[in-house]
Amino acid sequence: MSGASGFVPQGPLGRAMHHFEETGIAVILGSMTLITFVNVVLRKAFNSGLLWGLEVVSILFAWLVLFGMSYAVKVTAHLGVDALINVLPKERKKPFALVAVTCCLAYALLLMKGAWDYFANFANLPTTTGRIIPTGFEDMRPQDFKGYKETDVVPFPEWARGPLENWLLLEGDPSFENLPVVFGYLIVPVGAALLLYRLIQATGQILRDERDSLIVSHEAEEAVAEARAELENK
Repeated sequence: MSGASGFVPQGPLGRAMHHFEETGIAVILGSMTLITFVNVVLRKAFNSGLLWGLEVVSILFAWLVLFGMSYAVKVTAHLGVDALINVLPKERKKPFALVAVTCCLAYALLLMKGAWDYFANFANLPTTTGRIIPTGFEDMRPQDFKGYKETDVVPFPEWARGPLENWLLLEGDPSFENLPVVFGYLIVPVGAALLLYRLIQATGQILRDERDSLIVSHEAEEAVAEARAELENK
């Protein structure tokens, strides 16, 4: 079973996705840490602070969670109950793993549809038709779009204002004072797409007998048991 330390990306697409996730998570964690640290210093030393700091950290935390769900599938870090599966011989675990990953794929497909439909309203894009399975795109009316919505206090960079306002604002909408919420919600479809990609990848790995489960292995427990045995033998 692949663990976090044993994962090796395969092929150009695999390596690109791997670096995208790793870099994204590192940048998010570093940004959250830096903003929080600067805010603490400003408050304690200068009785000041970054007004937008808390909201940005909250947005980044949501990004981290949605990045993390696909990353955890990749490195086999999701928790699960496998008490029943572990009593089966290895050759009989595969059908159960395939049933589990099929259920997860169905969930990921539903999540992908819901994620796009939620994001599309704030990006002035059409949502999908169909209650469960997408059957096309709706003919959206301008009053259905929500691109005008903005964050509470996160400032809008002036250099990005022109083209983005032309995209997100309709005639009669006021100009943005703060950053549009669409940028915070962008991770919703991206995270769902990454999860679907990783589950498809995991399905192939199970079929090729490269992994036997979607959940975290017992490598840590085995390492502790081995260390205990060595100590007892000394």
